[in-house]
Amino acid sequence: MTVRIGVTGATGRMGREVLAAVADHDDCTTAFAVNRDPDGATVEGVGLEPAAEFDALVTDHEPDVVVDFTGPGSALEYARACAAAGVAFVTGTTGFDDDQRDALESLSDEIPVLHAPNFARGVQALVNVVGEAVRSLPGYDVEVVETHHNAKRDAPSGTANRLLEEIEAHGEFSGRKHGREGFDPREEDEIGIHVLRAGDVTGEHEILIAGNHEEVRLTHRAEDRGVFAAGAVDAAVWIAGAKAGWYDFADVIDA
Repeated sequence: MTVRIGVTGATGRMGREVLAAVADHDDCTTAFAVNRDPDGATVEGVGLEPAAEFDALVTDHEPDVVVDFTGPGSALEYARACAAAGVAFVTGTTGFDDDQRDALESLSDEIPVLHAPNFARGVQALVNVVGEAVRSLPGYDVEVVETHHNAKRDAPSGTANRLLEEIEAHGEFSGRKHGREGFDPREEDEIGIHVLRAGDVTGEHEILIAGNHEEVRLTHRAEDRGVFAAGAVDAAVWIAGAKAGWYDFADVIDA
C-alpha cells in the first residue's frame, strides 16, 4: 500500500524537509502540497497549490493523511478540513494555547490525529529516560536549557515543555522558574528553565540534575531538520491505518 500524503506549509523550513522525506520513502507519495502564495513554485518536483483552496484539495486529491508544520491557527483550520473529509492528520506544530489544543484534540473523535512537539527518535528516548532519572534522584536540583534558531517563535519549545511535563510527573517540584536576573537565589524544588535563540541551531535540549556533589546531564542535539521530517513521515505511514483517536509519536515508536 502506498500512502498518499498532503503537505502544508510546503515552502517553510519543515515543509521542504517533509516533501524531501516523502520522496525518499518507499511506502508513500505526495498527494498535494500547499503554501499561502505558491506563485507557480515547485518543491522537490511537486507543484504547489494555494493554501486558501485546502478544503477542496483535501477532498479532490483524496490523501490518506496530511502532515502539517505551520502555525497554531492554520494547523487547526487544516485539521478541521481533514476531519470534514475523513483524512488523518499529523502535526508537529507547537505553540497551541489551551483552547486551540483542546479544539485539536476534540477532532480526534472523528479522525486519527497525531500531535508531537518533536519527531526525533532520540528525543523520544530522552523523554523515556528523564522521568526515571528524576525519580531516582529525589531532592536534586533540575535545570532545563533549550536552544533553537533565531526564527523560532514559541518559548520554551514544545519539546522542552514535553520534557518538563515528564520531569514534573516523576518528582516533587514547587514550580517553574524562567531565567534569572539580579538577586534571585534558587528556590527549593523549583525547575529552572533557560531559552536560547541564536543563528540557525536546529535544536538542542539539555537537562541538568545536580545534588550530593554530583551531576547528571541528559542532552539531545538535532544536527539536521531532516530527522524531524523523517519521523513525521513515519508517523504518517503508521497513522494512515489507525482508527480515530489522539496519538503521540511514542505510539509510532512503540509500534
